[in-house]
Parts: sequence; C-alpha cells; structure tokens
Amino acid sequence: MDYQDTSLPVDEQLRQAMRYWASGVGIATAEYAGVRHGMTVSSFTSIALEPPIVLVSMHKSTRTHDLVLGSKAFGVTLLSEGQQELSARFAGALDDDKDRFDGVEAFTLETGSPLIAGGLSVFDCRLKDSYDAGTTTIMIGEVVAARVNQNVDSLQPLLYQNRAYHKIAK
Repeated sequence: MDYQDTSLPVDEQLRQAMRYWASGVGIATAEYAGVRHGMTVSSFTSIALEPPIVLVSMHKSTRTHDLVLGSKAFGVTLLSEGQQELSARFAGALDDDKDRFDGVEAFTLETGSPLIAGGLSVFDCRLKDSYDAGTTTIMIGEVVAARVNQNVDSLQPLLYQNRAYHKIAK
C-alpha cells in the first residue's frame, strides 16, 4: 500500500489528508447589532438552484458564526488570486478583536451583510437553517442576490491546497 501508516489520532489524520484537497477561497461575512466581521472559508458550495441555496461551514468559536446566527444572514465573496492578503487577514492574521474590514472596500446588497470588492463573485444570503456538526455549524443560506465581477474574464480564482496558494495553469 502506498499510503503512510500513522499512529496519529483520526482528527489529525483527517487534517493532514484534507490539506491535499484543492479549493477556492472565500470570505464569509455578517453584520449584527452594528458589528461586522468575516472569516476565510473553503467549505462553501451550491446545493440547489431552485430555490437557490448554498452551504458554508463555520467553526462555532468564531465571531462570524455568532453574527450569522444573530442576523440570520451572511455574505460570501469568492476571492481572486490577487487577494491573498485578504485571505490571510480574514483567516486570523489580524486578531479576532480587530476590525478586519479596516481599509477594505466593502458593499452590501439585500441583507446588509458586507461583501468585499474585487472578488470573482458575491453571494448575499438569508440564513435558512443551521445544523450542528461537532465543532462547526453548517449554515444553509437562501441566495437573495448574487453578482459576478464585470472583469471576471481577466481574473483568476484564489486557490488553496496543502497550506499554500496556487494558480490555474492556462
């Protein structure tokens, strides 16, 4: 067998194995009671077109998680390859109690959830349901508005795999 034998706990085995899953990078955001916050996510996917539903997974200990539950809404911005600094900032390079939006151009559509300018596309969602999943919550959102960057044809997605950013070969 060509796979490593390990005595690590299963959660660490999963963490190591999942590093090799390449994914796009997004920032999930919310605003509630005058507080806005966001977090970098890779667990984001479309579930259905009718009605338009997406899923994002959020760790329960995050500020964004609590804001989504409070506001019953969230936004997701899919990042372009030039937005690595934003990915790092919203992943925790900037302390959780600091304003991660400081100096970041943001806008809103329907729900009031902040969306980040310059991404490939944005999704504005009303929280339809949430499900406990261990240390995370699966947030199910009905998309009430979505927009594609008018320059999307000249942009590349920000990709992440094995703790590094990557480019799509053309």
